[in-house]
Amino acid sequence: MTLQEAQQIVDNWIKTIGQRYYSELTNMAILTEEVGEVARIMARLYGEQSFKTKEEETNAAANLEEEMADVLFVLICLANQTGIDLTKALENSLIKKTNRDKDRHANNPKLK
Repeated sequence: MTLQEAQQIVDNWIKTIGQRYYSELTNMAILTEEVGEVARIMARLYGEQSFKTKEEETNAAANLEEEMADVLFVLICLANQTGIDLTKALENSLIKKTNRDKDRHANNPKLK
């Protein structure tokens, strides 16, 4: 699935199953909440934070996948609401990062 296809699929879902988009500010708050859920799992899987239960630890990888998908879904909603073509936006971001960072990362001793 391309980003463009994903944007169309999410738009169709919102307009049929979801009925309508939440406001942009509500979706921004939801996005922040979903990113927090990703951060919580990452802190436990890859950081020093411990899991509260064995079940939580067992399901962490699947939950991380689900939470990342939730972040992507809400981000797509916001892009659709604000008229942003995520394919074009990502292409432009890669060009910007390439021009800005082409030497920066190559010369970073921390990355060697």
